[in-house]
Amino acid sequence: MTLFDILIVILIVQVVHFLGTWKLYQRAGRSAWQAIIPVYNAYILMKIINRPWWWIFLLFIPVVQLLMFPVIWIETAKSFGHDDPNKSILSVITFGFYLYYINYFTTSEYEGNRELKAKTKAGETLGSIVFAVVAATIVHTYFIQPFTIPTSSLEKSLLIGDFLFVSKFHYGARTPGTAIAFPMVHDTIPGIKVKSYASEPQLPMFRLPGFEDVSRNDIVVFNWPVDTVPYFRYSGPKTYLKPIDKKSNYVKRAVGVAGDSLEIKDGKIYTNGQPLQLPERADLQYSYIIKGDNFNLNTLQNRYDITDGFGFINREQGIFKAIAIPDSKIERFKKLPNVESAVKDILSKTDTKPSKKVFPNQAKRDWNRDNFGPIYIPEAGQTVEIDTSSIDFYKRIIEVYEGREMGEEQNISIKGDQVLLNGNPITSYTFKQNYYWMMGDNRHNSEDSRFWGYVPQSHVVGKPVFIWLSLDPNKSGLSKIRWDRMFTTVSGEGKRVSYLPYFLIGLVLIVGFRYFRKKRKS
Repeated sequence: MTLFDILIVILIVQVVHFLGTWKLYQRAGRSAWQAIIPVYNAYILMKIINRPWWWIFLLFIPVVQLLMFPVIWIETAKSFGHDDPNKSILSVITFGFYLYYINYFTTSEYEGNRELKAKTKAGETLGSIVFAVVAATIVHTYFIQPFTIPTSSLEKSLLIGDFLFVSKFHYGARTPGTAIAFPMVHDTIPGIKVKSYASEPQLPMFRLPGFEDVSRNDIVVFNWPVDTVPYFRYSGPKTYLKPIDKKSNYVKRAVGVAGDSLEIKDGKIYTNGQPLQLPERADLQYSYIIKGDNFNLNTLQNRYDITDGFGFINREQGIFKAIAIPDSKIERFKKLPNVESAVKDILSKTDTKPSKKVFPNQAKRDWNRDNFGPIYIPEAGQTVEIDTSSIDFYKRIIEVYEGREMGEEQNISIKGDQVLLNGNPITSYTFKQNYYWMMGDNRHNSEDSRFWGYVPQSHVVGKPVFIWLSLDPNKSGLSKIRWDRMFTTVSGEGKRVSYLPYFLIGLVLIVGFRYFRKKRKS
């Protein structure tokens, strides 16, 4: 939806509002013309229904406005004596057009001094729920979003079963692009497994100012750029083009930022020619080919934090693959008396069989998961040369991230040795936004940028800042809770420190203060 389309929709809404309420404005002692001036008519309407002026802002927040419109319809009907529950239901199911009936076919007088408190317990409860959802939606969209770690790609920094708070304001919150959506859920309504949003209309998305940029080694939540698969739990079509803000949420580490040159040599990352220095809490994991005998695999997995288990290569000869042994444990593992050898499962440069499986999915490059690049990570405002070799890296950027997703038609084609953009030859391209290279610390079991490429700035959701709960999926009862991870920060140096005791002390103080204050008043 373009800006022009949005203006047309706003104009239509204003005309519909005017035609259905101008007489009601007059009955409330206002002028009819006040019902048609955008924004000002909302301000006057708030006065008519005796609601605070700042409700106006709620009417312009995508998704939140879907909750507020029915509230306004009901409140307007009540202000003219139509406060029966059935009338409220009628206001909602007619999408506000019940106000046309009140406006043209009744002589209902304005009740300016009506009681604002709900007359029934059910009405009071419903009102509380609606505004709790409105408040939670605003917080969820612009400030803090809860997130769960579903996979082992960032072990041991983040574990499967970690429940996070993701900050939207660190990098700047995005305004929603999907105008019509079920509040506080992603692409699927839980329980009934149906699509949670309407694909149209789509609003232009922009990012509010943040107080920091994505930095190298930041753990970042983002929308999976190539997500055209069905919703995570929805049994829909084989492929499905989703709006940016409804693409699946991923969490990885930004090992390369805009402007970097990145290369992977024998499983190690180099940025701008220098080895990537990871933060202290990061613990890389690789798969190893193990040879030995008399192993108790369950004991090994628990003792050495082997995240993703084992796979036998030759059981008779005692050769198996340990998937994801942490770097911090491998030396101890090698010293076990029944371990003959433990060799990191690194694909050599000569192993070209997997080359089609890594970005940019071209067999003409002898790249694989462990030997990759060098590759340039695009930066906004920077220009690169474009030819039939380099276009492999930037085709999706030009056509999708800076084309279709920005409302522009940009098609790349090749004619002989010439690259064409919308049929016109090009030899260079200037990027419109920053891009990032995201990878998991679990190097051999992570679906990341090595396989699908760049993450645009437009797809960045937020920064994980806090673990408020952590549940071990392999345990039960109270032992399922990882107490040492609860109320710990995601980033930081040194050993994790749990702030749970301080939280509990603060909670007791607040509850105690409220109790004694209430007792004193009584």
